[in-house]
Order: sequence, then C-alpha cells, then structure tokens
Amino acid sequence: MPSSDSQKPLDQLLEFLRFASISTNPANNDDTRRCADWVAAKLESVGLKAEVHPTPGHPVIVGRSAPQAGRRTVLIYGHYDVQPVDPIELWDAPPFEPVVKDGVVFARGAADNKGQILAHILGVGEALREDGDLPVNVIFLVEGEEEIGSPNLTPFLEKHRDELRCDLVAISDSEMADKGVPTFTYGLRGVAAMEVRVDGPAMDLHSGLFGGAVANPATTVARLVATLHDDKGHVQVEGFYDAVRPLEQWERDAWKSLPLNEAKLRELTGVSEGWGEAGYSPIEQTTGRPTAEVNGIGGGYQGPGSKTVLPAHAMAKLTFRLVPDQQPDAILDLVEKHFRKHCPPGVKLTIEKGHSGPPYLMDAQSPDGLAAQRALEQTFGGKTLCNRGGGSIPIVQAFKDILGVETMLLGLCLPDCRAHSPNENFPVENLHAGIRLNRALLRELAAVKG
Repeated sequence: MPSSDSQKPLDQLLEFLRFASISTNPANNDDTRRCADWVAAKLESVGLKAEVHPTPGHPVIVGRSAPQAGRRTVLIYGHYDVQPVDPIELWDAPPFEPVVKDGVVFARGAADNKGQILAHILGVGEALREDGDLPVNVIFLVEGEEEIGSPNLTPFLEKHRDELRCDLVAISDSEMADKGVPTFTYGLRGVAAMEVRVDGPAMDLHSGLFGGAVANPATTVARLVATLHDDKGHVQVEGFYDAVRPLEQWERDAWKSLPLNEAKLRELTGVSEGWGEAGYSPIEQTTGRPTAEVNGIGGGYQGPGSKTVLPAHAMAKLTFRLVPDQQPDAILDLVEKHFRKHCPPGVKLTIEKGHSGPPYLMDAQSPDGLAAQRALEQTFGGKTLCNRGGGSIPIVQAFKDILGVETMLLGLCLPDCRAHSPNENFPVENLHAGIRLNRALLRELAAVKG
C-alpha cells in the first residue's frame, strides 16, 4: 500500500515547479539532479518502486507497480526538464517561483511537462490509496533531456528493452484543442535543428573604411535566411517536400471543426494577421505541414546607440518541423546544400547540426486509440476531437521502433499555455482533471483485448 501523502495536488505541483531544471544549461545541473531525485521520491510516496538511472547527461527515472501476470502493461512517459526562461524581463513573476492567479499556475514547466506528468503520478497514487490496486501494470519513465532532443533515452531504451516491455505508451505532453475539449493527438511533427555561423574578417571592421569592399557576415546570414521561403510561405530548399505524405481528405474535413481558425490564431499570438504556406488553413499549417523557422539570429553590435562596425561573424539558429515521411538527417543535408549554394564568396560558412527527432503517426481508430478517446470523454464530457500535434516529442518514434508499441497522446494544457515562452501556465482544474483522466485511461486500457 502507498504511504499517505498529506500534500494537496496543487502544493505538490508548486514544489515540483521550484526546481530550475533547465536541461540545456550546465549551470542548472545541480538543480536538475535534485529535481530527478524529487520525482523518484514522489513515485515512491504514491506506492511505486522507483530507480534513478544515471546517463551521460541527466538521469532517467523509472517507477513501476508490482507486476501482476495476465494484465496489460502501460508505460507512462514524461519529462522533468524545462526550457530556458529568456527573455526574463517578460515574465510577470520569477519563473521558478510559481504564482497561482485566477485558478492558473504560472511558472516555467507548469504545462511542459511538470503539471501533466504529475497528474498521472497522482492518479496512480489515488487509485492505489483508494482501491489498493491498479487495473493494469504501470511503468513510469520520466527523463530529464526531452527539451534537448532526448539524446540519451534511445540508448537507455535499447539497454533496458526487456524491463520496459509494455503493451502501449501513454503521454500527456500536448495541447487540448480548447478549454474543456477532450483532445486525442494521433500524430506529431518531427524536428531537426541546425546552427549556421558565418565568419568574415579577422575582427570587427570600421564600416566607413571597409564597408562595400568586404562581405558583411550579418548581411550574409540575413540573405541566407531570406532564401528559405518564397513570398507565399513555401520552403524553397530543393527536395524539401519530396517525401511529404499529403494530408488525407478526411483529416482536412475533420480539422475544420477544430478551434484554431484565423481569428483564434490572432487572439493567441497577438499578430495582426496570419502568415504561412498558401493553400492551407492555420491548423493544417501548424500540424500537418512542414516548416522552416529561424529561432535566433545575431551578429555585430547589440548595445544602445550605434557603433559603425562591419561584424567579424554572425549566426542563426534554425529548426525544421517535419511531417510523415520526412527524415531529419535527410532534411538537414538538403538545407546545408541549399545554404552552401547560396553563400557568397569572401566568408566562411560553418554549419552545426543539432538535435532531431522523426515525425510520428498512429491509427486513431485502433482499439487503444478508441479506449483513450473514451477516457477523455469520461473526464471532460463531450466528443473527443482528434488531431495531430504541431510540436515534437523525439522519443515517441523510438518507442515504436525499440519497444514495438504505439503511443497515446492525451493533452492537458491549453493553446494559450505559453510553453517555451514567458508566463508559461497550467490550469489547476486540469491538474485535477488529469488525475481523473489517468484513472479512466487505465480502466479503459485494461478492458482492451490484446
């Protein structure tokens, strides 16, 4: 039987959110490790056996119920690492000092992914406390490197394949279509990251003495970035769309009922009008079509006032969101070829390929997919909407390739959760809904005949 945990769910979430578990920044390694230990202790406190597994990066936490023969096994995945907090000045409160306002928790990691994975942990704990048992065997797999592409999780899965054998994976790390709308995500876009650096003169040069005679790295980066799209939002990298699986007509018809229309896009983002690949709606652009995006660009003087220099170097960080059947390595090779083709003489172009993960797609009408939709309807009421997610969870395809199982994606955060942005947030009511969802999901999955 699990030990009693007197903390309310909200108090436990606030405690979880105080860890500055930024996986990409070595300065946060100690806090990230403490967060991993907290997750392991939390799994133990609800009645599971937990282990902290070191990796070359951040630890992987595995928690499991006592296995019972003849039962299905559900692996629940989540992550305890979070994104950096920049720009810090845009936060209304310190990002690791959570604030509750009008029933919403504001903190880095609130939605992505601490609120969502904690709901599942607490759901299992509630079932063990009230029923003394679970309808299925449960394995929790909680990692600390999702935000940097899960570089050490695939080797971990391969090494621990037998111990992690399961019938399916469940994840809450995606969005609901709208408040109170049960949403089942049957696909995710992949991701491929790249950093481009252009070096020119040996040092910053006086723009009056040398401007016009020496190639400007900042101008070169701007011109390279400008070659990525035409004026209709179409990616101009040769071969970029060759492997793209077209949207099914039933998808395009079904997605018309989803709330992300042009007006909703403007409301969520604060833009005056949308922009993107012509011929596709906002929901299609953000879930079913591939993109090329500049995540950061810089070079030269950035301080107040002017400094008339020709910078020695400039850079850009890019990511490409991919759809079935695009492969990250192939896309990065095509983009590198494209940039080298368009790079002018007089500068040195260096390209560093970053983290990546393939796109994912499953059958929403499979027995497990339908079970997940029933659980969502029991939790939120109304008919479940099925869609694809615009974001990426790099490890999902590895679950299929290594463990041979499909992944159910049941979102609990809202479209305005501001994941990866200042003032990230998660509704308290969805924390409690997630606890109910976990219990309904495990019951429904137990009833599916394997």
